[in-house]
Amino acid sequence: MSENTRLNVGDTAPRLELPDADGNTVSLSDYAGRKVIVYFYPAASTPGCTKQACDFRDNLAELEGQGIDVLGVSPDKPAKLAKFRDEENLTFPLLSDPTKETLAAWGAFGEKKMYGKTVQGVIRSTFLVDENGTIAAAQYNVRATGHVAKLRRDLGV
Repeated sequence: MSENTRLNVGDTAPRLELPDADGNTVSLSDYAGRKVIVYFYPAASTPGCTKQACDFRDNLAELEGQGIDVLGVSPDKPAKLAKFRDEENLTFPLLSDPTKETLAAWGAFGEKKMYGKTVQGVIRSTFLVDENGTIAAAQYNVRATGHVAKLRRDLGV
């Protein structure tokens, strides 16, 4: 896979229709009329991804109170996502993209630096999609720690 075009504020959100941890199909269109944070992370049950997911979990009530839902997307298979959800008591959908097609469409898969080497992988990224399916915020190479607090500051929630 090559370097992908990154999304910008004002772009139409790419299609997103993936199985969740229970194998049920979840689509971005299911959330039409609501704001949705879609975040992409490399792997369930790893330290940074766990910290980030728990951060979203701990802030979910406030986000939902502002009319914002959360979807997490990784290349993990549904069974691994279910284990991660259950171990961490995650209360928002985790979606499985093993083909990485959706990750690539959102610009969240491609070349990145890891330990000084250039590798192909998941680029930790977060997007806010508005009620009309338009990208309202696009953040690439986000840090797992403190990310939700920064996101809430940036979005004013």
